[in-house]
Amino acid sequence: MKIIQACLIAVCMIVVTTGIKAQRIKLIEGDLSPLKNEKKINTEFTYDHMSVGKFDKEEDYIAKKKDEYNKKQSGKGDKWAKDWVDDRQDKFEPKFNELFEKESEIATTGSKKEAKYTLIYKTTFTEPGFNIAIMRHNAETNADVWIVEAANPSKVIAKISVQKAQGRTFWGEDYETGGRIAECYADAGKALGRFIRKEIK
Repeated sequence: MKIIQACLIAVCMIVVTTGIKAQRIKLIEGDLSPLKNEKKINTEFTYDHMSVGKFDKEEDYIAKKKDEYNKKQSGKGDKWAKDWVDDRQDKFEPKFNELFEKESEIATTGSKKEAKYTLIYKTTFTEPGFNIAIMRHNAETNADVWIVEAANPSKVIAKISVQKAQGRTFWGEDYETGGRIAECYADAGKALGRFIRKEIK
């Protein structure tokens, strides 16, 4: 029993370590020092021109999956398509904000009147992944992050690249697409928050 437990722990450590090493965060341009004394930051999320899996256009991916699910069960595809969009506000964005706040020690807000700067998280790629019990593939996202002045969004103070944010749960019980992708945003929020805190200290 102890040997089995040790093996399971070792496997989990390998998975976690691999995920950490896989993600890449890089300051592309600008300077994060203006955030040094900020206690709050606005967060906005965009999904424009996002590619999904092997599809260059998100709408092509949605059309394919919606049609497949509706052929299996009437209405299932329509519900899936609605959930695909609703999960952003219901799951992805709250996950990102929660972990970002914890790591950066900067509170997030949706009101431009409450903070001097806005963090715009632009998702550019989503790999939904899959989990069919006997086989699984982590979800993954890429994004461009812009830090802009809230009162003047055309004034960009920094651009950051977030690559290969991983979506996985510790025991792999992530059979639902939204749950897997939500973990990508948790991973990105945690790593980006940590990155910003380190840069402004």
